[in-house]
Amino acid sequence: MSGTRNNPAGRHRVVIVGGGAGGLELATRLGDTLGNRGRAEITLIDRNRTHVWKPKLHEIAAGSMDMSAHEVGYLAQAHWHHFRWRVGAMVGLDRARREVLVAPYVDDEGQQVTAQRVFGYDTLVVSIGSLSNDFGTPGVAEHAMKLETAADAQRFRTRVINACIRAHAQATPLRPEQLKVAIIGAGATGVELAAELHRTTREMVAFGLDRVDADKDIRVSVIEAAPRVLPALPERLSQATESLLTKLGVEVHTHAIVAEVLPGGVRLADGRLLPAELVVWAAGVKAPDFLKNIAGLETNRTNQLVVKPTLQTSRDDDVFAIGDCAACAWPQADHGKGGMVPPRAQAAHQQASHMVKQIGLRLAGKPLRPYRYRDFGSLVSLGEFSTVGNMMGGLIGGSLMVEGLFARTMYLSLYKMHELALHGFAKVALDTLARLIVRRTEPHVKLH
Repeated sequence: MSGTRNNPAGRHRVVIVGGGAGGLELATRLGDTLGNRGRAEITLIDRNRTHVWKPKLHEIAAGSMDMSAHEVGYLAQAHWHHFRWRVGAMVGLDRARREVLVAPYVDDEGQQVTAQRVFGYDTLVVSIGSLSNDFGTPGVAEHAMKLETAADAQRFRTRVINACIRAHAQATPLRPEQLKVAIIGAGATGVELAAELHRTTREMVAFGLDRVDADKDIRVSVIEAAPRVLPALPERLSQATESLLTKLGVEVHTHAIVAEVLPGGVRLADGRLLPAELVVWAAGVKAPDFLKNIAGLETNRTNQLVVKPTLQTSRDDDVFAIGDCAACAWPQADHGKGGMVPPRAQAAHQQASHMVKQIGLRLAGKPLRPYRYRDFGSLVSLGEFSTVGNMMGGLIGGSLMVEGLFARTMYLSLYKMHELALHGFAKVALDTLARLIVRRTEPHVKLH
């Protein structure tokens, strides 16, 4: 077990950086089991004030989910579950002194709220998630939006609403790129966003924007470099999804490599130009750049921290990593393929549960146990139109393909599992009931 150097209180200090799916679940469970009993001091550091489950960002972006009904305030969560939340972004690490350096926090008006701070730790867990990887494609930073945070999703939704209002109000004909959305990347995020946008934009214009013809004027296209959409899913489900998107009017471009993002569209490597007023980059995944070789820790080519089977980083047993920012091996014996644990919410959830046990073992001075990823498959929601996926992939040695209502139920259950880990059954049940009641009295699409 690590010591308590520079720790006058004498309690084991667990610092968790990143309050995403894995980090917030871990802080909550450790607070309930260790913090509540005074056995450890649990601190969660995140630059945001609220948490939103990342797989829900496409719904916020499309306007089909009201973020205020689903976000979790870190300060209240910390108070109720016996851990501390501190606002700020990790910018440095001193492994010798076992200290995390956190940048000053500045508000939207440019006012400094907190100064630069240092937090000592005995166990550090890095859980800062992932970002989109634009592979250095020209024009992405200047002209494309990404769905990496709740703020990104809200900004995109506002731009969609403004685009519809602008088109309704203007006296001149629509420009070629107006009311056209290009989504680069046909993985889960891209496909889910395209399906949600098809429905919500039509509901939006139905609220009085009658000079916009949704079927004629609004166009959504999905651009994918691979031969098919949803390349991670079985081919039959991929084909079924593409057929549904095409039926909805979504233009699907496969074998299409983006050469450049322009102010008014996307230029492909074969020379084609796809006009678009809004461009979303939803392809590729990497860990934040500042992690690359931070404090001498080993990272891979996508900036992920390389970890042992125990989830300890390869060069420091006091530093752990979980979730999308961790490069965790997935042994061939577990699923017949080998490789790395995929960056999915279910992996972060499992690793958070495993870390609760690991920290208990550290406090008891016992050997740590290896983590084994259990693949429960992948599910992709196409909004009200369908849900597709493969279940229990690595557990049964194959894929059980599911579609329709059963798949939709399983998809919703993943989010409920996350909510249960944070709040318990009583609060989740009451919140779910409240949302159902409110949904009957308000528009099904967020209009502001």
